[in-house]
Amino acid sequence: MNFLVTGGAGFIGSHVCEQLLRSGHAVWAFDDLNAFYDPEIKRGNLREIEAQPAPFTFILGDLTQRPELDEVFQSVKIDQVIHLAARAGVRPSLEQPALYQRVNVEGTVNLLEAARLAGVKKFILASSSSVYGVNSKAPFSEQDPIFSAISPYAASKLACEALGHVYHHLYGLDIVMLRFFTVYGPRQRPDLAIHKFARLLRSGQPIPLFGDGSTARDYTYITDILQGVLACTRQEFGYEIFNLGESQTVTLRRLLELLEKALDRKAAIEHYPPQPGDVPFTCADISKARERLGYNPQVRIEEGLVRFARWFDSVNPGDN
Repeated sequence: MNFLVTGGAGFIGSHVCEQLLRSGHAVWAFDDLNAFYDPEIKRGNLREIEAQPAPFTFILGDLTQRPELDEVFQSVKIDQVIHLAARAGVRPSLEQPALYQRVNVEGTVNLLEAARLAGVKKFILASSSSVYGVNSKAPFSEQDPIFSAISPYAASKLACEALGHVYHHLYGLDIVMLRFFTVYGPRQRPDLAIHKFARLLRSGQPIPLFGDGSTARDYTYITDILQGVLACTRQEFGYEIFNLGESQTVTLRRLLELLEKALDRKAAIEHYPPQPGDVPFTCADISKARERLGYNPQVRIEEGLVRFARWFDSVNPGDN
């Protein structure tokens, strides 16, 4: 099949592209290589994808520019879209809320509409655990009410979920929304906690700790996320939402301890007040994904951080 993967040069997107290519599909990756973090990192991801012996095409493009999307769908018959492109991150969205709505919401409408007009029927869209907001019930279920978003980023993902439902209801598109829970692993974005902490640990710089370290996340290793994404490409759902997580909550303090062990470094901590927009904890109920997708996460945080540290050392050999 022919797949269009938006955000295909990024962390999750590059892994999805590689996995699709290994499975014998043709892949078109659409990415604007913006400067949210060093674009050379994404170019490096692309070089790794291009090393695969399979048909791969990279398209430099902007989701907010509808003609660019129309050109893609006019040039090739796309069977499925995996929409991973977005302005990411809770904290940056507090500074640029309009940008997050424009790229994430307007960009998603542009993509849905361009694909609909081109006759594409299958869509997989990346959502986020942030849509649950400050949810007092754990683990978080797809049936929980989601009206308590506390960041512009979370609000933009809620809007995308609503748009997906509209395009299924009105136009019959097969839509799957995947709520990712704190994905990590090789190629993780440098602004995310695990990668940032690893860099600071290796360089001997202090690690900023916001709050008392009791905040907790459901960290999900990239290969487990891939398992869920690829399972969605093989079925039709109508409109469905799935949590993809490990269903294992890890406190920030525990995360640091495990990362110290994996990198054989001791952290110096600088304490700061909690940051607005951050939720106190996340934890995925993955029973629906297990039943409907055969989703079965394998990599616990202890092993995942060892794998991450191995990759981190391989791309930063001078810091060992």
